[in-house]
Amino acid sequence: MSYVEEIEPLDEVYLEDLEWRIALPSETPRQKVREITAIGCPFVEEMQEGERVAVFKFKPFSSQERHIFGWRAILEVRGIKYQIQPRDLESIQPLSLDYREKYLVDDDNLAMASPTVRAAAAAGVARETNILRKLLSIRNYVYDCLSYSLTAKIEAPDVVLQRGVGSCGEYVGVLLALMRLNGIACRTVGRYKCPPFPQQKEVPLQPEYNHVWLEFYIPGFGWVPMESNPDDIQEQGPYPLRFFMGLAWYHVEIGKGIKFQRLSSQGQPLNREQISVGSLAINHVRFRILSELPAV
Repeated sequence: MSYVEEIEPLDEVYLEDLEWRIALPSETPRQKVREITAIGCPFVEEMQEGERVAVFKFKPFSSQERHIFGWRAILEVRGIKYQIQPRDLESIQPLSLDYREKYLVDDDNLAMASPTVRAAAAAGVARETNILRKLLSIRNYVYDCLSYSLTAKIEAPDVVLQRGVGSCGEYVGVLLALMRLNGIACRTVGRYKCPPFPQQKEVPLQPEYNHVWLEFYIPGFGWVPMESNPDDIQEQGPYPLRFFMGLAWYHVEIGKGIKFQRLSSQGQPLNREQISVGSLAINHVRFRILSELPAV
């Protein structure tokens, strides 16, 4: 996989000291990073919450200049499916304080105080008490409430629930809000899916768009994946379980639990209102399938 930014600003910009952070692929039970190299400008690698991040430094950064910069990674990626049953989780450890403070809060415009979202959280879980049954009940409730569609921007869960239509990012936002309000630690994961054409080896493949899904935390076990919306293949179900606690081989995990990109100037973070990545550059994402991994 390669990820490259091409500087192409919409407006005139000058920054004395810009640091542009781009998350690197993660090491997980299903994904192994074999090699990472820089494309264009060199980068310095740092760790953020246990994840590898490439830091590109521009001193100064001017919209009059042109750069391409990013990374190329060789990855081994497999499909995974966790075989956990509700009866295995009838008695689990309580969620630790640090996980409650980090993963049960509204830290990403989740509208968790909204009456619409709180009512959905109560309706979604019904009377379930087992964590897996609660998750499935919430997932199916969201699938019943929403229809999938690409949207111009990511809206808050209360808006999404009221209009009944959402993109994958909006499905994730609604699921996160409802799960967190029911005491289930969860986080956003992503970032891209390789076009699933394994027969097309050594051919440049381009994803249609970025993608996000989520992970939930089982105390005493760890993080388990859950797709946001591709199981929603027909209105009102039944909904398959193939990607509940599972991911297909073509998902590439990048920057688990952290933002994919961040900008800072003179040591201070830049928010989207000040300047956005999309206003500075155009990204280019490519995959090449090198070979099929042996069965394990």
